[in-house]
Amino acid sequence: MDFSVHEDHEAIREGIRRICADFPDEYWAEKDAAHEFPWDFYQALAEGGWVGIAIPEEFGGGGQGITEASIMLEEIAASGAAMNGCSAVHLSVFGMEPVRKYGSPELVAEVLPRVASGDLHVAFGVTEPDAGTDTTQIKTRAVRDGDEYVINGAKVWTTKAPHCEMCLLLVRTTPIEEAESRTAGISLFLVDLQDPAVDITPISKLGRNAVVSCEVRYDNLRVPASRLIGEEGQGFRYILDGLNPERVLIASEALGIGRAAIRRATDYANDRIIFDRPIGQNQGIAFPLAEAHMKLKAAELIIREASWRYDNGLSCAEAANTAKYLASEAGFFAADRAMQTHGGFGYATEYHVERYWREARLMKIAPVSQEMVLNFISNKILGLPRSY
Repeated sequence: MDFSVHEDHEAIREGIRRICADFPDEYWAEKDAAHEFPWDFYQALAEGGWVGIAIPEEFGGGGQGITEASIMLEEIAASGAAMNGCSAVHLSVFGMEPVRKYGSPELVAEVLPRVASGDLHVAFGVTEPDAGTDTTQIKTRAVRDGDEYVINGAKVWTTKAPHCEMCLLLVRTTPIEEAESRTAGISLFLVDLQDPAVDITPISKLGRNAVVSCEVRYDNLRVPASRLIGEEGQGFRYILDGLNPERVLIASEALGIGRAAIRRATDYANDRIIFDRPIGQNQGIAFPLAEAHMKLKAAELIIREASWRYDNGLSCAEAANTAKYLASEAGFFAADRAMQTHGGFGYATEYHVERYWREARLMKIAPVSQEMVLNFISNKILGLPRSY
């Protein structure tokens, strides 16, 4: 394995750091408190060509892989932007993978250039109120009617839905009781989100409030058959080409939040004088921060393996899920230790570690819970009996 410095990757880091320098922690704290989307930050990334980093050059993108996209998002998170900054753009990266791979040439030519330019925002509609992480049990239905499909149902946790023109929507085209298997009969569509047949309701939540999460209801939404991605009934397989990159990117964001937390904590531990010496001189402070650093370094290695495997067309589900699990644990551990290092001031918003803590905690739940990752590894990798 080659661990030498990759010049292109370092250039990505430096470019993102320059942009993020104009958006300090105070900016993100204000956006989070006001529940206000960071449009100026998003525009700065779009103007620099970063939003389309993983879209092929022929469609106006950067032509890079998930590896490069993961580095970009790691640096955004590490700047202090955390999940609010990353969530503003990451759906434009992983969400477009199924469209790029399986969409018709006409649809790809229509959509990808607009995503690459930052003009088109696309949401991701998978999770449902009653299905949760059991995607095979989704109830949202699409029924063929001539040259259109009619869609009815509801999704939850649809990120930035009010700001998105379209949504990559997973639905059932065949009821599960009539399908050949649990994963059959599921289809993927690119639908118009700002349609009178669509009702969007924001969900009040603990953190990452600059980027809204929503419940979205579809009431007889008519969608042209040309908006079907690939073949009818094959959507579950297609969506994996969005979910595995998503796990890698979320892992990178957790890594970045952990880095931001450690930076804040070590600065504070060096500057805070108690009992006539810096608190960082105490092993009770120093050792947990050293442990957090090592956990982040270990998580980084599996992130790099997972993205490399995906970019090289190799099976990556084990690595992607492992990366998501380990990085989420490491990122939250770092944020938690940063809060503990600050003591009572860690609870104060002016030091920002409480915001890192809130956003890092989310990653142990979404986009897939740690328990479901363990289910996957124990069953699919170790061959143990399925428990669910």
